[in-house]
Amino acid sequence: MAVHQSTHRGSGFRLPLFRRDGAVSAPGSVEAGALTVRACVFASARVLMGFVFLWAFVDKTFGFGYATVSGKGWVDGGSPTEGFLGHVAVGPMESTFHSWAGAAWADWLFMLGLLGIGLALTAGVALRLAAFAGTVMMALMWVAEWPPAKHLSDGSASMSTNPFADYHVVYAVVLVALAAVSAGNVFGLGRLWARLPVVRDHAWLR
Repeated sequence: MAVHQSTHRGSGFRLPLFRRDGAVSAPGSVEAGALTVRACVFASARVLMGFVFLWAFVDKTFGFGYATVSGKGWVDGGSPTEGFLGHVAVGPMESTFHSWAGAAWADWLFMLGLLGIGLALTAGVALRLAAFAGTVMMALMWVAEWPPAKHLSDGSASMSTNPFADYHVVYAVVLVALAAVSAGNVFGLGRLWARLPVVRDHAWLR
């Protein structure tokens, strides 16, 4: 006797899955499920990266006592760049960074960069601009710390943990990846942003 198995199996609780184009995919699709998980992972990474930049901005502005000493915040008259750039002790741009340290234009560019990149990542908009600005910022900070050097200018050990792939490089790659996969479309305003006429006409604003 042939036994016919029911084709209606209990599927349990499943959420609708969304493709890149915004259409709803079949819940049973393995590929669609993978895309959804991937989108959520990238979206989570985007929000976390946004918080990294926003927290740096807030702490340096108000001096919460973490990386910035209380009473030394930007609002208290402190300089967000003087401490870091003024203590650069290695690399080909050491003297250049010293001349930039504490300059008003450097403070404003740095702080506006932190704020703009942080807001863009958190909201999921202008990710290409955020990736470009963030990569430039990370590149400059990488040069300031100059991981390839084993010794500082005074001959002491640099304590570099890796001659190339430090966290600045990782952050830059993550920023580029978030922009490449349109990570703002999930848990963000990426789709609404992309519909704006000026953004539709200028793809680099996405």
